[in-house]
Amino acid sequence: MTVLVDLVVVLGMLVVVPLGLRLVAAPETALACRLWPLFAVPGAASLWLPRGALATALAGCYAAGTLLLAAAAPRRLARTRSLAPGEVALLTALVSPAVAATALVAERLGHPLFGFDLAILDLTVPHFHFAGFAAALVAGLVRAATGDRPLSAFAALSVPLGTLLVLLGYFVDDWAELAGAVVLTAGMWAVGLLTWRDVRTRVRDRLTGALLAVSAAVLVATMLLALSWALGEATGWPHPSLAWMAATHGVANALGFALCSLLAWRRLTGAPGHQPRTGHDASGPAPRRPRAPAHPPVHTPATAAPDPQEVPE
Repeated sequence: MTVLVDLVVVLGMLVVVPLGLRLVAAPETALACRLWPLFAVPGAASLWLPRGALATALAGCYAAGTLLLAAAAPRRLARTRSLAPGEVALLTALVSPAVAATALVAERLGHPLFGFDLAILDLTVPHFHFAGFAAALVAGLVRAATGDRPLSAFAALSVPLGTLLVLLGYFVDDWAELAGAVVLTAGMWAVGLLTWRDVRTRVRDRLTGALLAVSAAVLVATMLLALSWALGEATGWPHPSLAWMAATHGVANALGFALCSLLAWRRLTGAPGHQPRTGHDASGPAPRRPRAPAHPPVHTPATAAPDPQEVPE
């Protein structure tokens, strides 16, 4: 299980986080985005070394990068003074890698932080890269693309709230963690539904549409697994083991949801005539070719999603 978890974490460090940061057109994240490889490569290397001083030092280097990213959150909040649903999702994404890095440093040191078993700390690292960073960021992108709808607002708020409740459940009890899993599952299913029904159907490019379809469909199964595990932990009923969860829920969420989602959104924002930008950061109108105004693009303070109709075939 350890090797599989480490491979998923490497994917998060070296691919998912930098790919996601490129979708955030915010000046506060520019420095962290440019310097990210200098932090992520040592962090990835720390996973393959025995626990000890060197592995801890390399993990600490990664933690410094996540703190630089987390520091962008209060600076952005001070500038935008907004807690709109899309902004809440983005702020959650910015601080989540720091939680993962804290667990990583403790695990590489061999220190049971807050009394948690090292295996739990090990699994906390991928959880906050994917459920924390990637899921919150995608929820914000979906919110921006689908407009001012109650379901998109629910998704953008419940994913951060569910992630926070799961974290608090670590310190309270299994029932609190179950409550967090329920909220997070509801938010992720809302993201999946909006992606499948509203975003995917407006995309003309087949590969982008397929990536969006996979990312939405995967969530049905992976979040059912998360619910079954949390329910079993709280009630004592039979449930999947941690090794099984890592091999199914963890891998499917990392590859099927996070990676496919971010690749699809990267293709959308990289379409000709588009410049990814945020609602507060737009310095001028983005160049765009003429089109029918069937689905006007919506910009929120968190992210700027392109109009999927403009994606070329």
